[in-house]
Amino acid sequence: SEGTIGVKDGRIYLTGKGLERIDRRALEFKSGRCSKCEGKRITFAGRFEEVAKKFSEIVKDRPQPDVNFFQGYMCERDVIARVALMHYYNDLADKSIVLIGDDDLLSIALALTNLPSRIVVLDIDARLGEYLSRVCGKYGLNIEFQQYDVSNPLPKDLIGKFNVFSSEPLETLSGLRAFLSRGVACLSEGGVGYVGLTTAESSVKKWKAVELMLLRMNCIITDIIRDFSSYGMTYETADYERFISKLNFPVDKNPGICWYKSSLFRFELLERPRLIIGPERRASIKYVDPVEDITNPLLYMKKPKRSKRPEK
Repeated sequence: SEGTIGVKDGRIYLTGKGLERIDRRALEFKSGRCSKCEGKRITFAGRFEEVAKKFSEIVKDRPQPDVNFFQGYMCERDVIARVALMHYYNDLADKSIVLIGDDDLLSIALALTNLPSRIVVLDIDARLGEYLSRVCGKYGLNIEFQQYDVSNPLPKDLIGKFNVFSSEPLETLSGLRAFLSRGVACLSEGGVGYVGLTTAESSVKKWKAVELMLLRMNCIITDIIRDFSSYGMTYETADYERFISKLNFPVDKNPGICWYKSSLFRFELLERPRLIIGPERRASIKYVDPVEDITNPLLYMKKPKRSKRPEK
């Protein structure tokens, strides 16, 4: 309620009114996330550290995000942690893997392990395909790329051909429906999916909708790891912190804190999928959710003024 917090020297604090609302006994108990795994439930070392080092070297010249595609990429070590978790669940070695969208360049991290039998990237951005082609040529990696818009029907040669699907989908309800339907359609019987979902762009009602979508498609959720992945918010070509202009208190420039988190869902497909959107159908997608989206810069850009019609 109003008057419970204040701002001083760049910090948010509880006012006297705010402190009155707290049960002081609760302050005597301390809890926190594991400092070693940072709550991810997975750690990595050895060969994975070698992959992490090589990955950081390769992605230095990655394509910059395009705000029109709401692109951004997760912190590099979180990408490797995702690969390590896939390995822990036996979803890496000798597995065919399809990525729908790959801003994070997970495909490169996967390929550096030399463990998957096949890696296919489906992405709307042609720049990514050109970049991956250069990387594969330079480092001898094997990654296939197809330029693909999830609103279009899924190519027939991809249906039911993969063991694993991974995505950080667009988080409008229609976007989630399309990304999940396309991903599950790519899976063979007993296949596995890894999908990221935030609380910044998705309410708990939307989380419920996602869980129901997966259940309807004959999938079971095996894991939800909160805040598994962190994202930077400012890039050379995109600023995802424009929303601070709408706050009613001053906020200093972000010193580099990756506060934007994505939780990781892992699910398994039981037998054949019952798809919400058939692979042969087009999907209608809204790219911005004006109610639940917070960071999408398109919400805060001034619309160009319409020119007046010339007088007759």
